[in-house]
Amino acid sequence: MSAPPMSRRGFLGTLAGAGLAAAGCGAFPESAGRLLTSRLPLPAPFTVPLPIPPLARPVAPGRYEVTQRTAKVEIIPGTTTEIWGYDATFPGPTFELRRGDPTTIRVRNELPEPTSTHLHGGVNPPGSDGYPTDLVVPRGHSAHPHGGHPSHPGMRLNPVAKDYHYPLDQRAATLWYHDHRMDFTAPQVWRGLAGLALVRDEEEDALPLPRGERELPLLICDRAFEEDGSFRYPRAHDPHYMAGVEGDVILVNGAPWPVAEVSATRHRLRLLNASNARRYRLRLAPGGRFTQIGSDAGLLAAPVAHEVIPISPGERYDVVVDFSAYPVGSAVTLTDELAGDVMRFVVTRRAADDSAVPAVLSRPPERTRAVAMRAFDFRRTGDAGNAAWTINGRPYRPGAPLARPRLGTAEMWRLTSDFHHPVHLHLAHFQVLARGGRPPSATDAGWKDTVDVRPYEVVDVLARFDGHRGRYMIHCHNLEHEDMAMMADFDVV
Repeated sequence: MSAPPMSRRGFLGTLAGAGLAAAGCGAFPESAGRLLTSRLPLPAPFTVPLPIPPLARPVAPGRYEVTQRTAKVEIIPGTTTEIWGYDATFPGPTFELRRGDPTTIRVRNELPEPTSTHLHGGVNPPGSDGYPTDLVVPRGHSAHPHGGHPSHPGMRLNPVAKDYHYPLDQRAATLWYHDHRMDFTAPQVWRGLAGLALVRDEEEDALPLPRGERELPLLICDRAFEEDGSFRYPRAHDPHYMAGVEGDVILVNGAPWPVAEVSATRHRLRLLNASNARRYRLRLAPGGRFTQIGSDAGLLAAPVAHEVIPISPGERYDVVVDFSAYPVGSAVTLTDELAGDVMRFVVTRRAADDSAVPAVLSRPPERTRAVAMRAFDFRRTGDAGNAAWTINGRPYRPGAPLARPRLGTAEMWRLTSDFHHPVHLHLAHFQVLARGGRPPSATDAGWKDTVDVRPYEVVDVLARFDGHRGRYMIHCHNLEHEDMAMMADFDVV
């Protein structure tokens, strides 16, 4: 049963009571978290070159091995930061995969805490989906991997390593992977446990899109730093940061406000918001447009042009920017209308360009008739001293599903909210049908797995349940909300 609706005044009052109004919130804040400021001098923007994460190399056909471990890296120039990284890098290596080529990735944990790796956007079998209590426990760690907390129902402990099996029976798309440990996803992703996975297929191969050095993965996130260069983060489940944690340093591929040299040609930008809580409204300065070619779950049917892209945590936008529209020598800045600069492109030279964005990009799955309608209300419940982020009035209970959709069917799920909640479905891809009873935004186009549900908004989505039976999840992808129990199970039957 859903919690009783909270009035707008009541909602704002509870925000103030929890200290959330200090995040600079107005009546309906664009900010979705509380700012955590760094304690060291920050570098000037656009002085650090844009790094490109290395490609993961298979150890055998269809098999990869990756080790989670700590490393000291230079993020803020002149300092070192200890990260938790896949193969000791932040972001982790990029996995370049192909549709229909089954892949196994063995994840070995040499960190001081348990982990669970989720391939976000993947049509994964339930045993390889990164369920939050299916943990890889490092050697010598306590049998109670939640720091003395009682074990959660159905907890599974995999000693040292786990094989994740991915059939990859899905369209080409920009996916990503990250830690998904119960109660501790937010701090463990903040320390660096995230990376990209690109699925390719023949349909995408046939398109004349920019390739090679003109295809740039851009993992965007925010962090804060201590005086010694270490990551700054509040204590776990700090009620002062119940809204979510936002840092004052914007990182792209692990570098602060980087700069990339580009030719005056089309470039494909794979945009990922990997922040814990921060939302962005991306724009090009001194002007320009993004031509969107893909969404979370793959290519659009036809390109869509945008001047601004709103992107919430977990969402991806696959876009093309034509830098031939700018004179050689131009500085083109990717900015965020909410918080300032993100990175800069410098157009250094002219070059031949045989790429194009065709009028027809793909033939995505057709929309099918919904066989059921369900409602999921994302809301803060309880008083200021006993508040929780809940779905349908309930904090998360592992193994207690809120829905049992049938494999091979589609359902309409109505998502309602009292705050900014980027809602993510595991396994199921969906199309946005309506916002507040009106047609969806142009930036809602395509098949998705994450959608930003804004304060007091009603979003209807048509979700398809294909691929596998078993236990999956719906949750808020504001990672602090997720760790504070804003998750629910559903069973595909």
